[in-house]
Parts: sequence; C-alpha cells; structure tokens
Amino acid sequence: MTKTPRELARARTMTEVVRIGRAHLVTEGAAGLSLRAVARDLGVVSSAVYRYVKNRDELLTLLVVDGYNELGDAVDAAVAAAAGGFRAQFDALAHAVRAWGIAEPARYALLFGTPVPGYEAPAERTTGPGTRVIGRLARILDDAYRAGRLAGPDAPTVPVPESLRSDFAAVRDEMGLSVPDAALARGVLAWAALFGAVSFEVFGQYGTSTFGDREGLFGLHVDALAELAGLSCHCCQVK
Repeated sequence: MTKTPRELARARTMTEVVRIGRAHLVTEGAAGLSLRAVARDLGVVSSAVYRYVKNRDELLTLLVVDGYNELGDAVDAAVAAAAGGFRAQFDALAHAVRAWGIAEPARYALLFGTPVPGYEAPAERTTGPGTRVIGRLARILDDAYRAGRLAGPDAPTVPVPESLRSDFAAVRDEMGLSVPDAALARGVLAWAALFGAVSFEVFGQYGTSTFGDREGLFGLHVDALAELAGLSCHCCQVK
C-alpha cells in the first residue's frame, strides 16, 4: 500500500529520531537520554518531538528494537554466507555477535549491559527482535540434530532435573525444535557463554594487558562452545 506524503514524512522523522538517539547513547549513555536533547538535534521545539515519541521510555524501546534487529540482521547475513555446514554456521554466528558488539559498544550495553533505572522493556515489542539470535542458534543445533550430525558428549550426560523438563518442553514447542533435553541444555549454556565472552571483551573485563590477541582468545572460546554444543568437526559438516 502506497504511503501518503504525511506518512512518508513521519517515517523519515522517526528514522532521524532513532539515528540521533543512537548518537546520544554513545555520548550520554542510556540513563542520560533526553527527549529535549533529541528535539534540539532534530531541529524542533521540545514539545514537537512528543508527536513522534511520547517519553524517554518510548525512545529507549525504539533503540532496543533497532539494536536487536540490526544485530539479528548481521547474524542472519553471516550465517547465510557461511559455507561448510553446521559448525561453520555456528562460528559465523558467534563472530558476527562479537563484531557487532565491538563496533557498537553503547548499543550492545543497552541490550546486554546494566538495566536502565526505571525502564522495563515492553515484552510485546522487544521479545521477537530480542530472541532472533538465540532463535538462529537453536535452528542451527536443531538442524544438525535432525540431520544426525549433533554429537553427544564423551562423558556421561548430567541428568536434566525434573523441574526443568516442562520449561524445555515449552521452549521446544515455541521454537519448533526436536532436540532432546540434554542437547537443549548444552545449547542454552553455549548461548549464555557466547554472550558472556563478548560482554567480557566489550566491557573491558579482561583488563588492558592480560590477553594480547583477543580475537584468538575468542576463537578458542568458540571452538570450545561448539564442541560443548555437539558441533564437533568430524560430525557436523554437510556431506
């Protein structure tokens, strides 16, 4: 459906609001965002910006959704371009998350850092974009499982507590997965550890001189997480 000139103008303004909000995240941080400052940079009086964004929380939500979607787009593109099978897709996903986080530390902090005081992201707007990466990771593992190329651990599997079985079943139903509980548990750990490794680097938790080759260190982590998830090199390639 063709948009009216007014709708097009509004869409352009909203794009500018998000662009300015991104810039202010870098200079002011999420807690310091101000609609008055956004209005100033937009070139309108402060009251006019409320026609587009009703309050600071609305601006934060726009930035959260924008960040999740840009990260999701980067991951989807990297996985689609990966050649070599399920392990290559996992590696591509992991390195895309790291690359985006390093390139966009302020936006990464908004998504995965300390919660903004007084702000609670609305689930109906942020859950879909916010689960794109874990959804993509789950599909890689599930596709490998369906193809018979998801390895089990060498050591006996730790039993999944009965208290978690209904949660895992709900995750499988929601995402349309087939992987058993033990494999799903390993996938959740790989997901949490991947973002933990990226967060340590983005937020400077390693210090300034502990590891000289951060990319090499991350590569080691990705190799270990792939093995943990069941994507060992000998069984996860597409033949």
